[in-house]
Amino acid sequence: MSDIHYASIQEIHQFYKNKQLTVRNLVLKYLSRIAEIDKCENGLNSVLEINPDVLFIADMFDKMLEYGEELPPLFGIPVLLKDNVNTADKLHTSAGSVALAYNYAPYDAHIVKCLRDAGAIILGKANMTEFANYMAENMPSGYSSRGGQTLNPYNKNADPSGSSTGSAVAVAADLCTVAVGTETCGSIISPSLANGIVGIKPTLGLLSRHGIIPISFTLDTPGPMARSVTDAAILLSVMAGKDENDPATIHSQPIDYTQYLDKNGLTGMRIGISRIFTEQSDKDYQEQMENIVTLMKRHGADCVEIPEEPIKIFDKFGVIMKNEFKCGINSYLASLKNSNANVPHNLEEIILFNQNHSKEALKYGQSTLINAQNNASGTLTEPEYINTILAREEIIRAFDNLFLENNVDVIFVLAGGLGTPAFTGFPGMTIPVGMGKEHLPVGSFWTARRFDEAKLIKVTYAVEQILNVNLKPELNQNIDDIK
Repeated sequence: MSDIHYASIQEIHQFYKNKQLTVRNLVLKYLSRIAEIDKCENGLNSVLEINPDVLFIADMFDKMLEYGEELPPLFGIPVLLKDNVNTADKLHTSAGSVALAYNYAPYDAHIVKCLRDAGAIILGKANMTEFANYMAENMPSGYSSRGGQTLNPYNKNADPSGSSTGSAVAVAADLCTVAVGTETCGSIISPSLANGIVGIKPTLGLLSRHGIIPISFTLDTPGPMARSVTDAAILLSVMAGKDENDPATIHSQPIDYTQYLDKNGLTGMRIGISRIFTEQSDKDYQEQMENIVTLMKRHGADCVEIPEEPIKIFDKFGVIMKNEFKCGINSYLASLKNSNANVPHNLEEIILFNQNHSKEALKYGQSTLINAQNNASGTLTEPEYINTILAREEIIRAFDNLFLENNVDVIFVLAGGLGTPAFTGFPGMTIPVGMGKEHLPVGSFWTARRFDEAKLIKVTYAVEQILNVNLKPELNQNIDDIK
């Protein structure tokens, strides 16, 4: 049969239809790779746990294949979820924390329901930076007390970045077909950049946050992580939509984003070129970004320089997260209705558990948790917090005006730029564009107006097709495809 190594969703479905591959054998292929390169000595350590029912689920899907019906968008596609996403099955949901190691969620997150309805197989949970990097100031990216340290597959000494670290590494190393991450401030985009994959941080409210261990009501969103724009678009299409349990989704509409996968998608598009912070970035990186601008012009895009002033927002991130985390985590834990004495019921009990199990729980401390517990009421009534929310509204209007006044569809950010879309709830997206120094991937960053993911996908897909970048880490392994 054809090689299923790094196969896309569409390729896998074609293998199924041609009876060249069973769902069970695809799952076994991923399990083999996880054992060989992830859970071995000095392995990548991106997978936290495997769904114990995964092979039985695969067998059920193989029975369904016998009927020859049209396959739903994610039929038989193994997906890894960041460990802060609820699954009402035999998997834990711990946010990487030993304090929540015995948490079996009583309900699926809304996006998990969407994935299951679309035919996805929940392969397992991915390791992550503990509590989505909201535990201690000096905690390295990809570390959790429950899972240990995740490594970058391109260079194990390099920063794997972000908090959706395991999701990014697993996709890059072909340990799953696609994965789901979450972002508050760069936690999808940053590890996607570092590990050479496609990441979409959607508009806040396009995807439901219900059933996800939170940091911030104002900033959090889940999003797709994949090896191609096509696979990311399929995953985004499946997860988007209204959820009565998340009022932020009131404006969300189900859209098939794959209709915007047009290799000529740059024609007639007006791309804003943001050079903010370029004077501080690497010259080789900037040369690669300038080459992309040249290519876009050559393929029909109208690229215009946009004036952009730095917006001081990072102190504002801290104010919002500190005040909303205490409220959010306590609300989430209450939703579990958990009588298990081994699972803390609020933030105070998490901190106490960690103190009582300091050897395993507090390698890097818990200063951020303590700060939120001691310096936030949990009622969201602090004047500093309210004033920051009001200031955010002004920043949203200013960022929206940047698109309107310059009449641009998408902004291509040549350096930096992760913070403003995350803070304002605008969508952001990254695609790999080549290799850089120290054998590390180079990614590009794009943003658009709220709920305008269609244009982001249209532009990035066209750029992806032009560049034809196919990144794969050179892992020390010897794995034969299971046939």
